Amino acid sequence: MKRVKLVVAYDGTNYKGWQIQKNGETIESVLNRILSQMTGETVRVMGASRTDSGVHAMGNIAVFDTNVRMPGDKFSYALNQRLPEDIRIQHSCEVEPDYHPRYQHTVKTYEYRILNREFPLPAYRLNTYFTYHPLDVERMRQAASYLTGEHDFQSFCAAGAQVNTTVRTIYSLQVLKEGELLIIRVSGSGFLYNMVRIIAGTLMKIGRGEWEPEQMQKILAAKDRRAAGPTAPAKGLTLMSIEDFAERCGE
Repeated sequence: MKRVKLVVAYDGTNYKGWQIQKNGETIESVLNRILSQMTGETVRVMGASRTDSGVHAMGNIAVFDTNVRMPGDKFSYALNQRLPEDIRIQHSCEVEPDYHPRYQHTVKTYEYRILNREFPLPAYRLNTYFTYHPLDVERMRQAASYLTGEHDFQSFCAAGAQVNTTVRTIYSLQVLKEGELLIIRVSGSGFLYNMVRIIAGTLMKIGRGEWEPEQMQKILAAKDRRAAGPTAPAKGLTLMSIEDFAERCGE
């Protein structure tokens, strides 16, 4: 028996998120089905991040166990011949038998994309949130600066989430502008349910001038979901990468 690691990219538009659901197709269910057909075994993948319905990924991580003799690095080629075109394996390799993607010291990076112009552009319709309300990038950057470091992010956690602690560490939070496209890029040790989308919704509220940037401090201190802005739509969010902390930080 060996354990194989996959780096998985997908367009989440047509899926009910990563984790298996009763109400529709998910990334996990597709991988399980294709791998089981390919290996002749009952395969169950274990993912690093359970992205929500409609959320995309450039580099989610999953592992599975198998007895087949195919080398770990060949699974990416074999899977990509069988998977639907909106799911593609970017890399595969054999890892230690006890490697589990959810219990590694990693840095997760997400991007939330916003098209800010008078009218939508069809090419952006599946992976970018559109708003015609002008957004002040400098105000958003100022507000974002209050969120870096270790904080209790209870105000940025969806109600009803089952977690042991709402304390998380954000290593960096940038608001980038590329023409009419705004990108909120956030890297951290881990994220609460809907945390990045709530941060994005709050930053947009500040960018529209409805709140002052300093309001972000009060939102953190409140530790109350009702104090923060709305949850931004899922389609603007992409999980960019999950990297080993030591490699990312040069240790």
